[in-house]
Amino acid sequence: MRPTGSLHLGHYHGVLKNWVQLQYEYPCLFFVADWHALTTQYDDPQGIVDSTWEMVVDWLAAGVDPARATLFIQSQVPEHAELHLLLSMMVPLGWLERVPTYKDQQEKLENKDLSTYGFLGYPLLQSADILIYRADKVPVGEDQVPHIEFSREVARRFNHLYGREPGFADKAREAVKKLGSKRARRYEELRMRFQQQGEQAAVGQAHALLDEAHDLSHADRERLCGYLEGTGKMILVEPGALLTEASRMPGVDGQKMSKSYGNTITLREDATSVTQKIRRMPTDPARIRRTDVGDPDKCPVWQLHQVYSDAACQAWVQQGCRSAGIGCLDCKQPVIDAILREQAPMRERAQPFLDDPQLVRSIIADGNSKARHLARETMRDVRQAMGMDYR
Repeated sequence: MRPTGSLHLGHYHGVLKNWVQLQYEYPCLFFVADWHALTTQYDDPQGIVDSTWEMVVDWLAAGVDPARATLFIQSQVPEHAELHLLLSMMVPLGWLERVPTYKDQQEKLENKDLSTYGFLGYPLLQSADILIYRADKVPVGEDQVPHIEFSREVARRFNHLYGREPGFADKAREAVKKLGSKRARRYEELRMRFQQQGEQAAVGQAHALLDEAHDLSHADRERLCGYLEGTGKMILVEPGALLTEASRMPGVDGQKMSKSYGNTITLREDATSVTQKIRRMPTDPARIRRTDVGDPDKCPVWQLHQVYSDAACQAWVQQGCRSAGIGCLDCKQPVIDAILREQAPMRERAQPFLDDPQLVRSIIADGNSKARHLARETMRDVRQAMGMDYR
């Protein structure tokens, strides 16, 4: 996530709520994409550092747990930049120019000079961010799926160019023997099912089989993955998109919640401010007097009820609004109560980090170290594959 300072409820419902769930299902890495912020903020980088710390506190307030996930800052793991540089040597320029968001963002940000390599190459930096951790799942919305497919193409091209080590087939066959006779037979069966019959499910079963072989070295595991699919040594893993639902969180004006619209409620905003913002929200313009009937479908407050209210409350709103049985302030109160209930544990979780900012810095320092250890392992293999290992 790019460092943008304090996060709002749209971030929570669109991203952070999902992160909190994922950390219980997978080993997760969540990082501050401060270099990515420079792709559009290169002429005014002031404030990125302060925004970083503010944003991390919001992550922790939302329930992201550093005991379960690795939290770090992109620029503090310089291997990201090294892999980005090496990948830029072999990725065709046309691949970057055809990324769907390239021209789209240029049009949206027409007041900015985005004729820079940083902006053109940001999908490749994004690929390096993913590939350096050999991530096989990346949580994204539908609009980001093309970026994941781009990363898959980059990994595929890299493996094709550099994954053919001398004597690969012989080394792969020796690695099969290390699985033990029972697993080896099963592996060969699955390999033949995929290569001769194109049975995609066999690939997943074979990968699961390899995951059970705990004594297998990392190099042999890569060889067997490549041997399985008829390619070379799999140095970079092709990631898959883990689709997440788009946020349905509206702003206080009924538009999508966004800082650019000035319609946000921040994660830790004080109760008085939240109450005032909701109470001042526009409602159905046809409902001028208390006795006028309304239409919830024309009221921005109804959109918030769809996020926060249960079926009984929603039925109460529909009936009360359409019959003028309730006033607009009556309708808004359950939303106010629900948002304040949601925010209360966030404020509580954030307080220790606000009282002692060093706690946040310690969490990030630990995460930086863990991430760098993983990144160094990948870069060692990348350098060796490219013949750039000078040891």
